[in-house]
Amino acid sequence: MSFVVAPGAFRVLAPNRDQAGAIVGFSLTRMHLGGIVLGTVFLLVRLARARSFVSLVSPAALCVVLMIALTAISQYTVSAKMAVLRVQMGSIQASAADSPLLAEFSRLHQISVSLESGVLLAGFAAMYLMVRELAAGR
Repeated sequence: MSFVVAPGAFRVLAPNRDQAGAIVGFSLTRMHLGGIVLGTVFLLVRLARARSFVSLVSPAALCVVLMIALTAISQYTVSAKMAVLRVQMGSIQASAADSPLLAEFSRLHQISVSLESGVLLAGFAAMYLMVRELAAGR
């Protein structure tokens, strides 16, 4: 998202940053919901395969749990607050630079980026840890 969709949307729709933001928000919502569903499916499959709840406390599984939690926080807390601010401002693009609403939106955007970075890092860690699990199992 951060590397492809967001920069592309803001580049293509440069004259209208509000539309670009709407596209990014729409895409992010779909990505969040997909991540939560797929993370849950991963944990259920892992549980079914191992037939033990102990498999859910392995480092790799805990990374996936962290990914789901960070994604849910981003979607249902941070993104929800940002959506309310967007409505209150009417237009982010037309908001005054010293607007307290815009300042709060920017603060939440930074939190959102941090959460997304955390999800990405936890995903890399989960992949590494799963490869180690597989290698140790052979």
